[in-house]
Amino acid sequence: MKQILLVFSLFIMAMNTQAQLGKLGKKGNINAGKKLVKAATLSDEDMAKLSLEAVQWMDENNPVAEPGDPYYERLNKLVAGLDNADGLDLNFKVYLVVDINAFATPDGSIRVMAGLMDLMTDDEILGVIGHEIGHVKLGHSKKRYQTAYSVSAAKDLAEANTSGGKILADDEIGGFMENVANAQFSQSHESASDSYGFKFLVANGHDYHAMASAFQKLADLTDNGGKGSLTSSHPGSAKRAERAKKWAEEEDAKN
Repeated sequence: MKQILLVFSLFIMAMNTQAQLGKLGKKGNINAGKKLVKAATLSDEDMAKLSLEAVQWMDENNPVAEPGDPYYERLNKLVAGLDNADGLDLNFKVYLVVDINAFATPDGSIRVMAGLMDLMTDDEILGVIGHEIGHVKLGHSKKRYQTAYSVSAAKDLAEANTSGGKILADDEIGGFMENVANAQFSQSHESASDSYGFKFLVANGHDYHAMASAFQKLADLTDNGGKGSLTSSHPGSAKRAERAKKWAEEEDAKN
């Protein structure tokens, strides 16, 4: 079983994308400008459709925990009853990979890596899930997908050769997901999603101290030379742990 999250290892797909880009020539350069405008004006419906196409591709290209698997059973127990968050319909899966990571997409798909589940307690995992939902509900994920879409190679060919109302052709989705992975959230977006994740724990009656302990674990990994995906894409974990600890103390004072 391959133990590396494929979205971060798409060299073959990237090479194919570059070859197709080369065939576009000057017309491709002209149309690229048009696509930048379209990317900025993608409707919420189109964004959900695009993210659904992408996550379906991810599900097909990563080992997914099935019923009876301990990871499947643990996550489903954790999120029992959590079918919707602020109007966003949610669905959950576990990828059986060692990456310490999780992500949410604009269509409401939540994907948690086995490596993250190995590291964290139940409430810490829920804090991370709340954080990722925050990126979607606060509009950060939409901007990230817009950026990835605007630089996706061969969009013109994909649109010309795609039927059934898809946003990208099947052979373009891998390259698109690589662009999504490379489009990092800003520090302000991360901070806002941290706050959302903390409030998510409070609102759902979970241990809100788990947000601070989750960040502390990531900070400890970084200090020890760990290179988990979440530690590299979510820098400053020690400071974020301190901030989450302060939030928890303030919440304690209310009770």
